[in-house]
Amino acid sequence: MKNFLRILSVSILLSLVGTPAKAQNESDERALLEVQNGISISKDSLFKLNLRFRMQNRFGLRTESGEDLSIEQTDFRVRRMRLRLDGYVLNPRIQYYIQLGFSKSDMDLDGGSFAQPIRDAIIYYYFNPNFYVGFGQSKLPGNRERVVSSGNLQFVDRSIANGVFTLDRDFGFFAYYTLPTKGKAKYQLKGAVSTGEGRNPSPGDNGLSYTGRIEFLPFGKFKNGGDYSEGDLEFEPKPKLSLALTLNSNQNAMRARGQLGSDLYAKRDQKVLIADAMFKYRGWGVLAEYFQRRSPDPITRNSAGATRVVWIGKGHNIQLSKMISSKSELALRYAEVRPEDEIIPYESQGDEVALGFSRYLNGHRIKLQGNLGYGWANNEWNLVNTSNFWFGTFQVEFGI
Repeated sequence: MKNFLRILSVSILLSLVGTPAKAQNESDERALLEVQNGISISKDSLFKLNLRFRMQNRFGLRTESGEDLSIEQTDFRVRRMRLRLDGYVLNPRIQYYIQLGFSKSDMDLDGGSFAQPIRDAIIYYYFNPNFYVGFGQSKLPGNRERVVSSGNLQFVDRSIANGVFTLDRDFGFFAYYTLPTKGKAKYQLKGAVSTGEGRNPSPGDNGLSYTGRIEFLPFGKFKNGGDYSEGDLEFEPKPKLSLALTLNSNQNAMRARGQLGSDLYAKRDQKVLIADAMFKYRGWGVLAEYFQRRSPDPITRNSAGATRVVWIGKGHNIQLSKMISSKSELALRYAEVRPEDEIIPYESQGDEVALGFSRYLNGHRIKLQGNLGYGWANNEWNLVNTSNFWFGTFQVEFGI
């Protein structure tokens, strides 16, 4: 990784200063440097490199219980530190997207596994503006909250429902198609055939993951891709709506939540259904998601009798937001996860409600965020004699 960063730094410097100055009429042969949405270096139609970074610095607190407000846990850390590179090589039709993560949570070190800095590494080929395919590692076309970049969230983190049911990232083949129509309405089809084992998988069996998604935008496109950015920062002058349905079949999955979770003691087939919607109008925003995971035999055991289970059940997430000024937003979230009866001895029902405030200094690129919420388990929402807790988080997002 250190060698990669050194090579990247030297390449950028050579691009900027390595080409000697020439006569005025030959200046079009030099690489062009632009600074707008990140740092962009290009040379005719031969190559383009966009370089961007972002970081999330966080402070959070969690109480001992609903009634005991003494501090049980503090959270001081760099939640995310990302370096993103994208562009094209040889031809604008041949594009690439690379994203590296350098914080502890970015590299999945919380679980004690080996460092995994590669989050995205994918090559795309654009046949035309409506159809392109990809090969590599990227986010599966799953629930909207997950596909929305973590830099474009209106809360400091995604919901507990996303944590249990999301498809996350995987390695494989991807395809995206926008169906041309005569009116404003748009249909978008997305699909993937992938390993089913998540980020940076080792060679596995023949059990693959198949994902299909359809999106319907009855009132046309959102401004600036707003169907995949939380909060109506664009103040849509007319109502905009996106409705979507995702189906995923993961065969011989080795992890408790498909592409994520602890390793199971035996392989299991899993199926996930996701329905979600995004609505925006004049500063108001609504995000709603429904999840369901099924597995014919979710309980696995080892020779010593220890048990690990597939997280089967249902989940919901709904977020309502309002821009209270051109740069400030209030948001409210309610999310829940409900395990099936078969795994209740091993997994708990969970609920959370959260209030969020965001101050956008430069859109989602530079912003201040504060969240205050309450979490409870097994439908025991009362404050007394439970393991429930209050939580609060302050976060600064800074990037280009």
